[in-house]
Amino acid sequence: MDYTAKLDEAIQRLHDEGRYRTFIDIERKRGQFPHATWTRPDGTEQPVTVWCGNDYLGMGQNPVVIEAMKEAVDATGAGSGGTRNISGTTVYHKRLEAELADLHGKEGALVFSSAYIANDATLSTLPTLFPGLIIYSDELNHASMIEGIRRNGGAKRIFRHNDLDHLRALLAADDPETPKLIAFESVYSMDGDFGPIKELCDIADEFNALTYLDEVHAVGMYGPRGGGVAERDGLMDRIDIINGTLGKAFGVFGGYIAASAKMCDAVRSYAPGFIFTTSIPPAVAAGAAASIAFLKGEGGVKLREEHQTQAKILKTRLKGLGLPITDNGSHIVPLIVGDPKHTKLMSDMMLEQYGIYVQPVNFPTVPRGTERLRFTPSPVHGPKEMDHLIKALDALWSHCALNRAELAG
Repeated sequence: MDYTAKLDEAIQRLHDEGRYRTFIDIERKRGQFPHATWTRPDGTEQPVTVWCGNDYLGMGQNPVVIEAMKEAVDATGAGSGGTRNISGTTVYHKRLEAELADLHGKEGALVFSSAYIANDATLSTLPTLFPGLIIYSDELNHASMIEGIRRNGGAKRIFRHNDLDHLRALLAADDPETPKLIAFESVYSMDGDFGPIKELCDIADEFNALTYLDEVHAVGMYGPRGGGVAERDGLMDRIDIINGTLGKAFGVFGGYIAASAKMCDAVRSYAPGFIFTTSIPPAVAAGAAASIAFLKGEGGVKLREEHQTQAKILKTRLKGLGLPITDNGSHIVPLIVGDPKHTKLMSDMMLEQYGIYVQPVNFPTVPRGTERLRFTPSPVHGPKEMDHLIKALDALWSHCALNRAELAG
């Protein structure tokens, strides 16, 4: 076996399909987001505007967050020094988990190194806690949920996206005495559509199933205090386990679950993904706690209102150009190109010619034929940045010979 040749073949396949992913070397400037500096392959630098980041509210630049992190570094140093069980639990971690539990109206919370790990570790552990558990998973759930369900070794059922009748039929076909859990998301990040949380909770009640909700693309941005779509809709008390991230709207790093004290204790005690990994640095925990506390208050209310306004403006202007966007009512703005090579070409030209950074999204993140540019407007994208983006898209869409009417129809 020529291992090097096999690696070359695997990478070349991605190039041939237009799916090879390129890392863009950008440096964010404190206090200037969404503006950043792109270091070109030749080493020269170019100013860019970031239109695809997940720091949805700019909290990674918020002085309250930065100062909290500085104070924690000065007080404790850089790393946590161990796992949560072996010297890696500090007052900062406990404070963060208290903030998260309060945010979601739960008795407890557990912080993981990422939301991916939180999903994977929790969902793969639940069958140990509930022998015979069947997990019913929406077909468009995030890869981290799919991986956790796959690895747990238990039974699973996949229901068609947001298809309540299909879910009910799957549940009805199984033994009523078997433990069950329904796993779904509040905002599906590629299309920006919402999960029918109330209806899913009603079905869960009907079949005595637990509920598991991924709020990664909603925490901080929806609800009176930023608790997510479940908070906005008054449904948090009906969700057994809520998963969220600290790396998007909260602007820092890490992930978590929020649930009952007993559920958190059980996951804490059994999940290898929690037990055997170093805890997040105290400074990161301090910054996340400060961000959550800020977004619970009036400052968060204002940012959420501005965020939704910017998303509506961008969608309205793109529709005005006749561009094929998907508008499902959330803050996410997908522009469907439908071809991986065209998507990559659009992304490259916007970066090189207009200083606009938006990453192409291709298979397997989205189905083939639905390749897209995914825009994430924020409160700090002003009229100047918006105008520049619209002009660039107007020019490049025509340049790439993409038929707007055909794609839109």
